[in-house]
Formats: sequence, C-alpha cells, structure tokens
Amino acid sequence: MAGPPLGEETYERLLSLLGEFTPVVEALPPDAALADVRGAQRYFGRDAAGIAELLRLRALAWYDVECTIGIAGNPLLARMAAQDAAPGEIRVVPGDPESVAAFLDRRPAAALHGIGPAAARALCSYGLDSVGRIAAAPPATLQRILGAKAGRRVYERARGIDPSPVTPNAPARSMAAEHRFAHDELDETRRRRALLSLADELGSRMRGGGQVAGALTLTVRYADRSTTTRTRRLAEPTAHGPALTEVAYALHAALGLQRARVRAVALRAEDLCRAERAARQLSFDPADDKARRIEAAVDRARTRFGPHAARPAAASAAPARAGGRQTYGQPYRRSAYRGP
Repeated sequence: MAGPPLGEETYERLLSLLGEFTPVVEALPPDAALADVRGAQRYFGRDAAGIAELLRLRALAWYDVECTIGIAGNPLLARMAAQDAAPGEIRVVPGDPESVAAFLDRRPAAALHGIGPAAARALCSYGLDSVGRIAAAPPATLQRILGAKAGRRVYERARGIDPSPVTPNAPARSMAAEHRFAHDELDETRRRRALLSLADELGSRMRGGGQVAGALTLTVRYADRSTTTRTRRLAEPTAHGPALTEVAYALHAALGLQRARVRAVALRAEDLCRAERAARQLSFDPADDKARRIEAAVDRARTRFGPHAARPAAASAAPARAGGRQTYGQPYRRSAYRGP
C-alpha cells in the first residue's frame, strides 16, 4: 500500500477488504500485507492480476487509498515487485525461471529483502554488487563471506527462491507506529530521536490498553524504497517506554547504517498479551522505580489533557543519549495546558 501514512482504522479496514478475497492474509503493519490468493482464483474466476485489480479499485473507491500491489510466486518476489512498482501500480513477476532471473539480475544486493546494509557492503567488497552476480557465485563463497546460514539464505534469495509461506496472523497481536522524514535522513541522531518518539508512543498506547509486548520489530525504509526489518525478543513482556527505547536503539545500531539515506522508520510491538498475564522481574534499582512512577504520572496527564500533554524532550530538542536508557524525569517536556 502506498501514499500518505495510514491510520490504524484505515489499515484494519483494508485488511478486512483483503480478507474478503482470501483468508490467508499476513498483516505487515503499518501499511503492508501479504496474501495467498491461489484458492481464490477459481472462486472469483480471475487470475491473480484480476483479483489485484478488483482489490485496488475497491480500496480506491471505498477508502480513497492507492494500493501498490506486487504479484509473484512467493513472498520475496511479491515484496520486491511491490517496491519496484509506481504508486497505484500492479506489478507482476512471471513464474518461469528466465523471467525471475531477468527481474532480479541488475538489482543491487541491498534490494533483496532481509539483506541489510552491512551484508550488502560485505558482498560489494568482493565485487558481488548485483543480485545477478550473487546468484552466479558459488554457495561456498557466499558462506565464507556471510556465514553458513546467511550465505545459504542469500544464495537462495538471489535466485528468487523463498520457501516461507504466507502465515495468517491477527493484527491485534501487534501494534505499530511509523515516522516518515521530510527528507531522506542521513543523521543518526535524528533517526534515534524518531525511534525514541515511536517507542514512547507505542508504550503509551499499550499501557492505555492494558497490554505488553513480547518482541519489538524495527523496519527501516530507504530512499530506493528497499527496506530492512529486524526483530528482537524482549527480556520480559513490557510496555515500559525506556525498555522499548533501549531495544529500538540496539536494533538500529546493529544495522550499521552509517551514511544510509533513510526515508522512514517504523516500530512494531509484537506478541501482545494482557498486562496482568505477564510476569515482571522485580527490581531494586531506585532509578527504575522512579522512572515507572513518572511514567504513570505522564499517562495520567495524557489521559486528562490529550496524547501530546507530555513527551520526552529528547524526542524534539536534544539528541537522545547513545546506548543508554531514556529516563522519564527531567527529559519529559510538558505542553502548556490548563485544567478544565
């Protein structure tokens, strides 16, 4: 799906619309989804492209959303087709090996879904700067460069092979927030500032709904419309803002982006469950206890005066501290507000 950022309500409606065509839908918040329509083609009397056109028209007519759709034989190629398409376009990758090879051949290494900037730089340093060259390289060479598991995965993906299925999931099991930069962002401090705001927002929404997350996923979208996604399990299920921020910073640092041109960053809290069903390790750290008490006070202020009543000052003014926990005392900036 393309265009302006989707609200949660619109995204849920689009998932419901997609569910009218097939029950095999994998939600990829904040603005994407995978669907397996093989079982729907006979029912609707249309091929995959025909179903996609029908879906695109309904989304435009009912919700005023231009959907960009990629069609291929597996999730890897479908994602790449959608990223390669213009807004509102339906891009089809034929299933024969020659067409798949032609589609992938001249693309940069970083265009393969799941290959981050660090792996792409390692491959380029050996002259493997395109998907076609990676596909032609011996598997043993890729394993020596990237490691055994990653080398095998890159070799398969460079040949358009992706055995992963479309896994139906419940969107309520995750919660996402995205920040799109006004310009392609090169500055790491500004990216960390955006991540701080997103982690704070997710934590506030989860606490408001009585939920905690078991994992956090970072998605980075680049100027060439390629993306990198990384997920990390949390030490314990939580909705605590500083804990989410710490993991978000660690995921971002692990990418080694350096001078990457970043267009957007998104965080997704996954494996949500009710807060009362999650156990929390007791801490004797007075700073942690203070941070949680201040966080509770901030939540009460937001409930009374709105979501923008208070937020971390570092998210808008000062750079976030490198690698450390974000404290919730002084760094919170209060908006000017009065009681009723």
